[in-house]
Amino acid sequence: MPVTDTLDRPLRDLRISVTDRCNFRCTYCMPKEVFGHDFPFLPRQELLTFEEIARVARLAVGLGVRKIRLTGGEPLLRRDIEVLIAMLREIEGLDEIALTTNASLLQRKAQGLKDAGLDRITVSLDSLDDATFQSMNDVRFPVGKVLAGIEAADAAGLNPIKINMVVKRGVNEQDIVPMAEHFRGTGHIVRFIEFMDVGHTNGWRMDDVVTAAEVVERINAVFPLQQADPNYPGEVANRWRYEDGAGEIGVIASVTQAFCGACTRARLSAEGKLYTCLFGLRGHDVRALLRGEQTDEEIDAFLSGVWGKRVDRYSEIRSEGTVNLPKVEMSYIGG
Repeated sequence: MPVTDTLDRPLRDLRISVTDRCNFRCTYCMPKEVFGHDFPFLPRQELLTFEEIARVARLAVGLGVRKIRLTGGEPLLRRDIEVLIAMLREIEGLDEIALTTNASLLQRKAQGLKDAGLDRITVSLDSLDDATFQSMNDVRFPVGKVLAGIEAADAAGLNPIKINMVVKRGVNEQDIVPMAEHFRGTGHIVRFIEFMDVGHTNGWRMDDVVTAAEVVERINAVFPLQQADPNYPGEVANRWRYEDGAGEIGVIASVTQAFCGACTRARLSAEGKLYTCLFGLRGHDVRALLRGEQTDEEIDAFLSGVWGKRVDRYSEIRSEGTVNLPKVEMSYIGG
């Protein structure tokens, strides 16, 4: 039965992290200084199995979830991820399965993902300039391979493809217009994301945030834009269409224009902790229930109770005090 939280927000979206590992070391997410060779990633036995993930997903759909997004870390590093996608595809009532990736493995995996039942894909790409991109991913991964992955996903039918660009002042703001220009007319949608204060390892400062308003202003000066209505209630990106009909962009203003009031997302970490906010202070242990003797009815009641008590609205009350609260890292919870 569908559930709502204390602010009458329904549960519609479930983001599932399938691994806390990533082969990039993006400076705003998994900086090498913290996530080095000796970083203690989760051992395999602590990760939820595909069967456990599918069980939670099925129960969540019964509570109102209609869209599942697979995340990480880098989800394509999880072995046989296609098997999980096929299992999720069998869940009655689930409308969409999406996946967010850095595209490093996408060129060879795209068709298999589509065949397994994946609907859409989102690719993280912070610059088209190779030097800037390699500096940001910090593992010398070339932008050309990401673009090849996007082409493979397009050919496989995983579209429309969304391209996420995190914009950080003094790092890649000069690439805003080139990114928009490159994907104009392709049918793909670039979404420009304000640099967020997730976790404590990315050195976030308000001075580093290029606001959504500035992004729109820069693009509009070259390619005139007009605002578009959201596709659905609670959509996080503000949509802007090119006036000449060459497609659209999105801006995610999570810092300057909080959208907590319409947030319908829950997040399941790779080892089975349920978070009701990207900036959550603690997760709720679902794995213990899955590996215990609890019935579906008992787990269902637990999930309903967690969401029903939800009061989260971090971005609306962001302040000097909240910025310094202990928060889970982006790479762990999957964004």
